Amino acid sequence: MNTKQYHRRSIRLKGFNYSSDGAYFVTICTQDREMLFGDINNGKMVLNDIGKMVNYYWFQIPVKFPSIELGQSQIMPNHIHGIIFICRGGPMCPPNESGLTRRSTPTINPTLGTIIQWFKTMTTNNYINNVKNLNWVPFDKRVWQRNYYEHIIRNEKDLNKISKYILNNPLIWYRDRNNPQAKKDLTPY
Repeated sequence: MNTKQYHRRSIRLKGFNYSSDGAYFVTICTQDREMLFGDINNGKMVLNDIGKMVNYYWFQIPVKFPSIELGQSQIMPNHIHGIIFICRGGPMCPPNESGLTRRSTPTINPTLGTIIQWFKTMTTNNYINNVKNLNWVPFDKRVWQRNYYEHIIRNEKDLNKISKYILNNPLIWYRDRNNPQAKKDLTPY
């Protein structure tokens, strides 16, 4: 057996603590860029039942993990973009309704990987149940790709630029790298 063929290079920043207070931009794609979550219609994402289920679990992340806040997010036909704040009161934590920085007190922050793993597990399990019970279209082997893209958001300018990209993503679907029919060029944001 050739053990090198099974070694996968990590795309994470070496030595970085992904449970640190901070803001993270993530993109999670479906396996083989399968178009599972709905369609873009006139520059707007129209979620199907699968997309609505994914949306539900995305917004359950802060319920499951009290030190998590969510920023801008967008479900697309075959991926989801979102900003995740891991915070116990750090400088990148968004203010709450009263304008104060949220201060939660968990003993240990979850890692970004733990959050994404929970999200993928919950959505996959729910999808499997709905294939059996509601005749949803079965998926081939996996719903999600093994990995996900992440970017550590370093400052307010970066946060604003990424938030704008996420918000406008349905408008530029025609050229999105995750769109199998896209016109190829472009930078992510």
